[in-house]
Amino acid sequence: MKPDKLFPDHEVPLGRQEATPRLTSRPHAEGELQVPGAPAGEAPAARGGGRGKGGRNILRLRSEAGRQRIFQNTDQITSGHLPSHTPTLSPLMADPGSGGNLPLALPPAPEEASSSASSGNPSHPHSLQGLLQMAVTACPGDPEPPPEPMTEERRQWLQEAMSAAFRGPREEVEQMKSCLHALGLPTPHAAGEDELAADQQEREGALELLADLCENMDNAADFCQLSGMHLLVGRYLEAGAEGLRWRAAHLIGTCSQNVAAIQEQVLGLGALRKLLRLLDRDPCDTVRVKALYAISCLVREQEAGLLQFLRLDGFSVLMRAMQRDVVKLKVKSAFLLQNLLVGHPEHKGTLCSMGMVQQLVALIRTEHSPFHEHVLGALCGLVTDFPQGIRECREIELGLEELLRHRCQLLQQHEEYQEELEFCEKLLQVCFSSPTDDSMDR
Repeated sequence: MKPDKLFPDHEVPLGRQEATPRLTSRPHAEGELQVPGAPAGEAPAARGGGRGKGGRNILRLRSEAGRQRIFQNTDQITSGHLPSHTPTLSPLMADPGSGGNLPLALPPAPEEASSSASSGNPSHPHSLQGLLQMAVTACPGDPEPPPEPMTEERRQWLQEAMSAAFRGPREEVEQMKSCLHALGLPTPHAAGEDELAADQQEREGALELLADLCENMDNAADFCQLSGMHLLVGRYLEAGAEGLRWRAAHLIGTCSQNVAAIQEQVLGLGALRKLLRLLDRDPCDTVRVKALYAISCLVREQEAGLLQFLRLDGFSVLMRAMQRDVVKLKVKSAFLLQNLLVGHPEHKGTLCSMGMVQQLVALIRTEHSPFHEHVLGALCGLVTDFPQGIRECREIELGLEELLRHRCQLLQQHEEYQEELEFCEKLLQVCFSSPTDDSMDR
């Protein structure tokens, strides 16, 4: 005697929570379901206990939906695509004449999964680990060649390279200690001229070696930890020999550049005041240029340094430096002023109150020089988005508009002065092609 069905009523194949329609051996009308235990030809009761035509319509709709799912699954099977979440038809079908009731679908058998994997069609990965494993399996790398024994020559070279790598930082620190020891010795007073010259030459050599070593930021930090900065600020910025002064200023700038911790230490030692004094009063042009370099390293992108620069009237010192006859000093001073105006536009009012516009225009009136490019750039920075600067440039007694138009005519045929020409055109547009003062104030 054949069993009436393969699964008991309380087991639900395919993981569904509602009963799955089952086929019987008896053909019945389209849209009619045969419920086990109900007499043939009798319509099952609708959910909720209702009987009659409404119940039959509900079951007819359910049977049509179930039949539609069966057809979809059948199409997927014939196309060779079996998604993991789609139920598959059982390979076991009841004999039409047996009268047995079989489920419409069964879960995929393990044998099918293993056969698909063995046939070269692995299942899709469901995790990152599976995806990585699939990539490694699909793209095998070339086998690595077997390691070759190291030759004696290569072994010796490798040992020397490793020794030099580990020995380098220690040797550089020792070199800095030796230099600081030489710089820390007292100056011989009772020595002759030759001995004094040799002593100064040794100290200058120590400062130059330290400058080379402190190009490395780690060495610069070690130099400050060895109290080297105290020695420079306290003794060598005010040394009697100009060669010692400018080398000390250069070393301060080298160490301080783009290192906030060292900048703060230098500012705390009062170096900025001494550097501004060197820039303003030192008789040696090289000392003034190196002092300006150190000042630039302490105030650019350094808020504390800029505030201290303002308190010490640094802009006035900078303007006087631009009025010197040293071209390098004039160019570097104008460039620093231009950079500070671009980075800190909040100080434009302070500069205008100092008469900076009038002084910059006076510098432009001097004999033409590449230095004028940076002066015009600073003037552009002073008037950009700043009505007070524009009003001062429009003063008739300055004659700036006529000066700029004449300068544009001179620069038209010279490609090397293209940036200066652009600054002149920008000033003409901003100051003399915009609305009047009254409309601008409104």
